Amino acid sequence: MQKLGEFKLPNFFNYPPYFTLQPVRETREKQIQLWKELIIDFCRTQKVFVIGLEEDFPLFGNPAIERSLSHEAREAFLSALFSDGRAEWMDKGHRKCLILWHRIQDWADLIVNFVKEYGLEDSVMTVEEIRSGTESRGTELHGMDRTVLMRALKLLEHKGKLAIFKGTSADDEGVKFSL
Repeated sequence: MQKLGEFKLPNFFNYPPYFTLQPVRETREKQIQLWKELIIDFCRTQKVFVIGLEEDFPLFGNPAIERSLSHEAREAFLSALFSDGRAEWMDKGHRKCLILWHRIQDWADLIVNFVKEYGLEDSVMTVEEIRSGTESRGTELHGMDRTVLMRALKLLEHKGKLAIFKGTSADDEGVKFSL
């Protein structure tokens, strides 16, 4: 089995036709499903949150078989993730895509579980501490994309589980949990 760093690639990654959009509907649907699963799995394990259509992304090419995805195929696979609620276009031109291997509600649930597990129910933390502090090391929150984190925090704020307050800079934003 081929690897990309420590990430194990599926067998289809070595099959040249899977790097070309398939014309037969049933085959294309299977192809799209396999690529969606691969992209989500890779992004989760490698903590990748943003994919640029025109940027080098390790999954978009396989030098071993001299194949790479066309722009059309890249857009088709990311659009399929968008349709499933697992990605969001970050710009109107559909050039950058935010990958949501957890949906925003799931990220919010992870934050609540983290707060409860570490006894932080009535604590105050900065947004940066949640993303990169010692408490979050070893959790899925560590290294989390700031945009995704803020959306999950705002969802929790809307539900009355925390309050977000502004500091003097974006790095100073804080969160007061009230679970």
